[in-house]
Amino acid sequence: MTDKYESPLSSRYASDYMLGLFSSDTRYRTWRKLWVALAKAEMELGLPVTEAQVNELEEHVNDIDYDCVSKREKEVRHDVMAHVYAYGQVAPSAAGIIHLGATSCYVTDNADLIIYRDALRYLRTELLGVIANLSEFAEKYKALPTLGYTHYQPAQLVTVGKRATLWMQDFLSDLEEIDFAIKNIKFLGCRGTTGTEASFVDLFEGDSSKIEEMNRKIASGFGFEECFDVCGQTYPRKVDSRILNALSSVAQSCYRMANDIRLLQHDRQVEEPFEKNQIGSSAMAYKRNPMRSERICSLARYLMADAMNAPMTASTQWLERTLDDSANRRISLPEGFLCADAILRLAQNVTDGLHVNEKIIEKTVKEYLPFIATENLMMEAVKRGGDRQQLHEIIRKCSMEATAKMKNGEECDLLSRLAAEKEFGLSSEEMNELLTPSLYIGRCPQQVTAFVEKIRPLLAGVTGKSAEINL
Repeated sequence: MTDKYESPLSSRYASDYMLGLFSSDTRYRTWRKLWVALAKAEMELGLPVTEAQVNELEEHVNDIDYDCVSKREKEVRHDVMAHVYAYGQVAPSAAGIIHLGATSCYVTDNADLIIYRDALRYLRTELLGVIANLSEFAEKYKALPTLGYTHYQPAQLVTVGKRATLWMQDFLSDLEEIDFAIKNIKFLGCRGTTGTEASFVDLFEGDSSKIEEMNRKIASGFGFEECFDVCGQTYPRKVDSRILNALSSVAQSCYRMANDIRLLQHDRQVEEPFEKNQIGSSAMAYKRNPMRSERICSLARYLMADAMNAPMTASTQWLERTLDDSANRRISLPEGFLCADAILRLAQNVTDGLHVNEKIIEKTVKEYLPFIATENLMMEAVKRGGDRQQLHEIIRKCSMEATAKMKNGEECDLLSRLAAEKEFGLSSEEMNELLTPSLYIGRCPQQVTAFVEKIRPLLAGVTGKSAEINL
């Protein structure tokens, strides 16, 4: 426990990996790695930077004196220059060449791009884990008939596995969004105060080829194939919009799935995991609440709202840049990633332990199947010489009467009502022969099989995952 506020995303929901990735230590070590890369490139391209200075910088990447940084930042009111000063204290021979030719965004923005790329790659593996879980679930239940719903009203039969493919298809769309975001993250490089590289034109005495080579070297060292073609002082903030849109997309899909599970759990058809000693209510001991799915929906709402921060920032950059993006981005991007991580961990947990109550599903199907089968019954009656329009009216009238009785708590008597209609021409026994649920699921099993086979290459080497939820 702590006597100061701590984000619930840190204390309750996000993974250790993501917390470490967005930690201050990772951020500031990345700054130092960027300063090393800059000094090394400058040395290799003939600027007055020695190998000994580069080596000394490399030796002191990890020993950051945060007390020194804090004290210096209070004096100069500039976080980057405070870190330059602290770095120079432990690498005195290189103090004079740290940050040579650079502006603050060289370390702040490039570090963000590195961290965001690594975070997206991690979320991609988490998302694949959810898809793998659902793939197994869909295959297992591809032929289990269940009542379909439109408007959350009883509709034609589907299968439990087919419904899971609807969730999977959404997640595959999210995977495409994440892949697109990763592919299109470019490096800022070292471009100067307004993106003109003027400081390096001076340092390299007008040799543009050396400036371009310097940026290629630095970008390559951090795993980037190219830099943005042009920029102001910062990398284009449209990148942040693209990233948060991808995270919002994940939230939307997880919300949709979790909300469906909540509805199905209300109907006792499908249930999320429930641990042996789990308490559903402090007062109602019998309760079995879908708390994991509810938490997914709750966090997803936050993430979808958080994604609005990036477009507002991207649209108000003020020429080469303004600083009113800084405080917002320090919160909205890390918190967005931590939230997406938390949501996907919950989604893994839920999809790994979904429980299907087959008897409840069977009972529900049996209750509504007479209504669902009416079109087939009508076609059979037509084959026996009946008038289609007259038969339709008989079914409509009998259905309304049977529904009224059911709403009064009585059993469904639709088939006996239809059998009592002479013009319908079918007995109850003959109609019962047409009430096999598998006759009403269409191509659901084949659709599931084809879908799972299609994505199998994507899941090669991926195993289903289940994440422990913290609290």
